[in-house]
Amino acid sequence: MKVVVTGGAGFIGSNLADELANRGKEVVILDDLSTGKIENIGGLRRRENVRFVNGSVTDMELLKGVFKRAEVVYHLAAIPSVPRSIKEPVSSNEVNINGTLNVLVAARACGVRKVVYASSSSVYGDTLELPKREEMNPNPLSPYAVTKLTGEYYCRVFQEVYGLETVSLRYFNVYGPRQDPLSEYAAVIPKFIQRALKGMPPVIYGDGNQTRDFTFVKDVVEGTIILAENEATGVFNIGRGEQTSINHLARLVLEVTGLDLEPIHEKPRTGDVRHSLADISRAKSYGYNPKYSVKEGLKETVRWFGHEV
Repeated sequence: MKVVVTGGAGFIGSNLADELANRGKEVVILDDLSTGKIENIGGLRRRENVRFVNGSVTDMELLKGVFKRAEVVYHLAAIPSVPRSIKEPVSSNEVNINGTLNVLVAARACGVRKVVYASSSSVYGDTLELPKREEMNPNPLSPYAVTKLTGEYYCRVFQEVYGLETVSLRYFNVYGPRQDPLSEYAAVIPKFIQRALKGMPPVIYGDGNQTRDFTFVKDVVEGTIILAENEATGVFNIGRGEQTSINHLARLVLEVTGLDLEPIHEKPRTGDVRHSLADISRAKSYGYNPKYSVKEGLKETVRWFGHEV
């Protein structure tokens, strides 16, 4: 079976492409390397059942060529940052909204069975009710969140109007190997780990009592494949179903790396939500079952950084 992973040289995309190739799929990775990295797929590119195409989801004709004979398109290509979307809303819109529309149009034209769209828990915004359930009213607080929600609406409309099967997966704070700690917009866990391994304390924005549902990338990949390969359609939360405060996360990172440091607190960031927790019962009903605790996932991630645990 041929599958396409857009954004397949990125953090989540490369882990997904790895697992699909291990399961014997014919995998085409499409990435323009604007945020993805060629080294993330270095080993993959040498495999007979994997092909890499350097290109963008903003190129409709390229998509139509790449999607021929594909049964499933995993659409992960995006500019994946809340702070960057606040700084550069137009480029986020171009890639995340127009690119998603292009993917759906090309998938329909090529007879693709199903499009699996990587959405985000950021679409919920700062709604007070926890856990976040798929049927709750979204309340996006950033241009990034708006782009992800718009992509979900396009997926739903393409299913209802054109009969193209779609699944939108609201990922909750994914972390793990290959997550870039060097980007200006890097996520909190790789930043914490990188600083700890340099003997520097974690930097926490705000009081640190804000919570997230941190989800290890291997669990996310497993859930993504499960919901692609069965009859599921619609919106699904993909998280661990557990809250962790940023203060507790910092303590765990310091514990795993064997350091005794006091975190530094700085002012809160614009667009950040206060609390996040996924209700994952809908995904569980289709077989999703996250296995990694935050501490176990952190250990694997720290090992990937080259540090013995």
